[in-house]
Amino acid sequence: MKLALASTLALSVLALSACSVPTAPKAVSSLDSLFTQPVGRSSAAQVKSGPGVSLGIVYSPSTETNREYLRDYQANAGTGFGQSLLVQPIHDAYVATSKPDMAVDWVKASLQRQFGSVTVYPDMQSMSAAHPDVVAIVDTHSQLMTSRSSDIKADVSADFYDAKFNYIGTAKGSDAKELTPVWADFKRSEEIVSDINQQEDVQVRALQKFDQSLGNLLTRSSAKVSMLDTNQQSKVY
Repeated sequence: MKLALASTLALSVLALSACSVPTAPKAVSSLDSLFTQPVGRSSAAQVKSGPGVSLGIVYSPSTETNREYLRDYQANAGTGFGQSLLVQPIHDAYVATSKPDMAVDWVKASLQRQFGSVTVYPDMQSMSAAHPDVVAIVDTHSQLMTSRSSDIKADVSADFYDAKFNYIGTAKGSDAKELTPVWADFKRSEEIVSDINQQEDVQVRALQKFDQSLGNLLTRSSAKVSMLDTNQQSKVY
């Protein structure tokens, strides 16, 4: 029994230490590439919402980069992680906790509960032509486990603008956790699966914090939640 357990652990450690896992992209502000001119501050006291309000969404370039990173992460769970050596529960945990569209689907569903209509546009030009009442730029970033690090992090935000693309306020959520290395030779496969599953827990907590921030933003003056520096005149991001 001890020999069998040792063999299982050895195979798990071998597969984990030899894997080629995509590295998380750096979290950067990518809003500059979306706006062709400086963004001012809206005169609106708060983000307008409700059944009669239309909302247009554009995903930031970093959100698209993050979704591609998660797609690569999932793909490597079946190949780069060494599927022939990795026990199935560990492989399944990697795949289940790296859903590429989890954050954007959650955010869209949250916004649909607050606005009459929510439409995702491929770019700013398309959204500008549609003239929604309110505009949101959604930004997401994930950092999952690699063979070198077990630090996990998730960030999500939505910057809101009026119909003329003047900034109103931001809803955001973040969460992080540091774990001992999943490839440590004293861990059983069950413990490894438990650690990997915390990747999804971190993402969910970040999204729950986003929902709370969104609720606060829609019910109080944007002056209390603005990211605008009073000394900054040209841009708010």
